[in-house]
Amino acid sequence: VQLQASGGGLVQAGGSLRLSCLASGRTFGSYVMAWFRQGPGKEREFVAAIGWTGGTTYYADSVKGRFTISRDNAKNTVYLQMNSLKPEDTAVYYCAASVRLTTGPRQYDSWGHGTQVTVSS
Repeated sequence: VQLQASGGGLVQAGGSLRLSCLASGRTFGSYVMAWFRQGPGKEREFVAAIGWTGGTTYYADSVKGRFTISRDNAKNTVYLQMNSLKPEDTAVYYCAASVRLTTGPRQYDSWGHGTQVTVSS
């Protein structure tokens, strides 16, 4: 599956952004979808994941209560609603697909190119 992320940008602390990730192909519903991020000088880290039907979600502790992952299988799209953004959320955000519901990046086979999110203080 090919993935294309969009929706990043520059926002002030406390603001909101919604990222989207459009997947190609007719098998979107068979993939677990996730968002990862990589900040300057940091390793790629897990942000959120959502199961095949959207009924199961996982979040990193750092984003719980502020970010919401969702998916629309009819539109082959996964979303990440980000509220109460902080400067430490600044990173390139990547969407990824896996056949397993996991938080480990090595289990994800398909990756989008990433979209930059910058949060100013």
